[in-house]
Amino acid sequence: MPTTTEPRPATRRPGPSRGMTAARGLVVGVLTAGVALGVAHLVAALVNPGADPVLAVGSVAVDAAPQPAKAFAIRTFGTNDKVALLAGVYTLLALTAVLLGAAALRRRRYGLAGLAAFAAAGVVAVLSRPAATPLDVLPVLAGAGIGMAVMLVVVRAARTVVVPGSGRPRLLNRRQFLATAAGAGLTAGATATLGQAVGRRNAAGARSRANVRLPSPAQPAPPLPDGVSIGVDGVSAFHTPNRDFYRVDTALTVPQVDLETWRLTLDGAVDRPRTWTFDDLIARGLVERDITLNCVSNEVGGPYIGTARWAGILLAPLLREAGIHAGQNQLVSRSVEGMTIGTPIDAILDGRDALLAVAMNGEALPLEHGFPVRMLVPGLYGYVGACKWLTSMKVTTFDAFDPYWVQRGWVADAPVKTASRIDTPETLRSTAGRPRHDRRPRLGATSRDHRRRGADRRRPVAAGPPRRRPITGPVAAVDLPLGRHPRQPHPAGTGHRCHRRHPDRQARHALPRRRDRLAQHHRHHHLTLTVGVSSDTL
Repeated sequence: MPTTTEPRPATRRPGPSRGMTAARGLVVGVLTAGVALGVAHLVAALVNPGADPVLAVGSVAVDAAPQPAKAFAIRTFGTNDKVALLAGVYTLLALTAVLLGAAALRRRRYGLAGLAAFAAAGVVAVLSRPAATPLDVLPVLAGAGIGMAVMLVVVRAARTVVVPGSGRPRLLNRRQFLATAAGAGLTAGATATLGQAVGRRNAAGARSRANVRLPSPAQPAPPLPDGVSIGVDGVSAFHTPNRDFYRVDTALTVPQVDLETWRLTLDGAVDRPRTWTFDDLIARGLVERDITLNCVSNEVGGPYIGTARWAGILLAPLLREAGIHAGQNQLVSRSVEGMTIGTPIDAILDGRDALLAVAMNGEALPLEHGFPVRMLVPGLYGYVGACKWLTSMKVTTFDAFDPYWVQRGWVADAPVKTASRIDTPETLRSTAGRPRHDRRPRLGATSRDHRRRGADRRRPVAAGPPRRRPITGPVAAVDLPLGRHPRQPHPAGTGHRCHRRHPDRQARHALPRRRDRLAQHHRHHHLTLTVGVSSDTL
């Protein structure tokens, strides 16, 4: 009798485990992204540092971020907001690279398509920058092309086979995979390091600033009046040092301006457009002025304010020489990285010392503060009167053009609001038992303190009689009785509870004790404040 053999059930070939797939995807994605970004950074250092795709994407994020998000970043991270933004961009790129690596392990075309999509987004981001040129897309294309090649090589080296009998996957050639991963990692590190070195060597701004020799000012700033520096520990200096001066702008990297090719143009609705070199400007003679710069995002007592001794060229004569057409009311200044700032022309021509500053506290402008030239218009917040890295000025009207911040809903005319700051408030102290004539105010700050950098210093002034030093400007020193602390409960046994229960009997016995305790309880606490005002803030 013939025997029949039943068909054996089909068995599925076990694939790689999820853990191994995730690990290989991590390796493929990170190595691909590292090489692509390293190559792009190197090519950008050779072509244009501003064409780095990471910086371009970060700049687009800055422009697209709503105002509450920008204000939150400034309050939370301060001057490190750009570092926080770039860290977020790199983190997002790393997570996306891992996903692309896992997709490439399944189908190579998935990973290549995803990398091509990211390259297209980088091209759009680079070309969206105001000063972009077609050559600026070269770093993105070079990084994407090399990245695709690395992805194919690493995916090929990451192939797996199933161990017979165990069903466990393992790498087909472990040595080949380790060698390939090591080579890709070294390539990523080498290109990034070389890009940094080339960028430092091609730092035209630092090289140009080191060679600048500025003449002595034709109009030195007047000496500071007596009493500006009162010698109180904790009170800020009148001039803020350059290293401590705040920086708030949208540039993710400091522009490097070469003085050999830099030019400043004045055009628009004028009779005689002009173009100057750096030497042309300083040949007109420098003037020195003490001007306070104030960011509109600065809160009362905040750090985004400072006073420096600036040297530069008066702006009003330049505009008058150009011949402004009738009806023009806005001067649009533009920086080398594309930022536009609109300034009311009346604020420049009304007699205040609006400057094209080239020096700050006795030295050429630092790179981060606008080298080679920045604009300063006293009495206006920085976003309408303090363009850094200046390269052009255009006379127009507010109806014809909206600058960067006005496009985002900010007002076009922003005069500085009067504010004050307390540098060294004394701690709360009890004055009960002291003679009345000894309850005198203690000066904790000086006039014009709000013009200084708002460092958060709260070291108390030593007790004792006030220092008798001359103080200039309007000052109000007030010893304010604050009364009982609002959170301190009434002393126990004052009789208020007994009064409700026995209004005719126990209240009479509780009153003397209540008066004694209230006399000790209601000691007056005092706080000394000093307020100063000034009108020449920016």
